Amino acid sequence: MTTPEPLLTLTNAHVHLGTEDVLCGVDMAVQPGQVVTLVGPNGAGKTTLIRAALGLVPLSEGQVSRRPGLRIGYMPQRLFVEDTLPLSVRRFLRLGQPDGDIRSALEDVGALECLDKPFSRLSGGEMQRVLLARALLRQPDLLVLDEPVQGVDISGQIEFYRLIGQIREQRGCGVLMVSHDLHLVMAATDLVICLNRHVCCEGHPSSVSQDPAYHDLFGTSAAATLAVYHHHHDHHHAVDGHVEPATEEDAHG
Repeated sequence: MTTPEPLLTLTNAHVHLGTEDVLCGVDMAVQPGQVVTLVGPNGAGKTTLIRAALGLVPLSEGQVSRRPGLRIGYMPQRLFVEDTLPLSVRRFLRLGQPDGDIRSALEDVGALECLDKPFSRLSGGEMQRVLLARALLRQPDLLVLDEPVQGVDISGQIEFYRLIGQIREQRGCGVLMVSHDLHLVMAATDLVICLNRHVCCEGHPSSVSQDPAYHDLFGTSAAATLAVYHHHHDHHHAVDGHVEPATEEDAHG
């Protein structure tokens, strides 16, 4: 069985801004149906890496490759709309998306009741779901989410990451997202890349949490917190990204 082509690949990616090395020799790939999470401290280059992957920031060295015809849905870190701007959620989602099924997208993210609300009056959790719905309108092969739970309380964050996992399973899309907190995204993540301008370590969340490089960035207490968030998988992902029920062999490791 042949291995499917990655959705997105960065090879030896460098970004220099002036005299500053923002990214140094980063290798990364996102496979179909895979959730990849970038974690790291402020200033680690996470958003720059996302923007480079999208072609919004040019690489100083290295290469970025996207699968031909790749459809990307992007959810930015933040979006500001003037309170005085008379813009409903319905109208916001229509901007640049004239053919998308906005009711279906809002329903998929659990925010259909926001359809006719003023966009500027949304709560933090509602705003994130509406922005996610907008990304889904593109019927993406790859969802790119930059700090998707910023401004959302802990219970809302956990629920949002659960939603991301459901969307991945229902749509079979890959997901690349940025987070500060590995312990909150553990249940929804297949691969963690720990970034501090370069790749410090990478792997499954449970293995990354034990890596000395992770402890150096987040402290030894961070690993203990992860125990609360271990996730039991009742499925696995085929090489083409499709979700398949777990076998007895999977269940026993």
